[in-house]
Amino acid sequence: MKKKILIIDDELSIRMLLENYLGKKYEVITKTDGIEGMKYLEAGNMPDLIVADIQMPNMDGFEFLKQLKVSGFFKNIPVIMLSGIESSQERVKCLKMGAEDFIVKPFNPEELALRIENLINRVSR
Repeated sequence: MKKKILIIDDELSIRMLLENYLGKKYEVITKTDGIEGMKYLEAGNMPDLIVADIQMPNMDGFEFLKQLKVSGFFKNIPVIMLSGIESSQERVKCLKMGAEDFIVKPFNPEELALRIENLINRVSR
């Protein structure tokens, strides 16, 4: 069975890029903001990994990450945060909040795919 990856990003180009690139190996579900992402999870869906953007409308990545990590159900799902801002402050904040990784846009999809694979392998061991 294919592992499930939830992508949360308000940029269509990023969602399409990741869906095309990761879709060969994983089941990819895309949502446009943190609220949609939480609704998807609360509907009983359990992805193996989440990739979430920080800058999003309605519910940003920080708020999404916070809600995810206080939830008894979802707090162990590994999260990779995406950001258009190269800032070690943002990176540190994400890692402190429980994100496993942080990647700055624009990114190399191959690098992201490898980071996803490494995290999923680590978690499933």
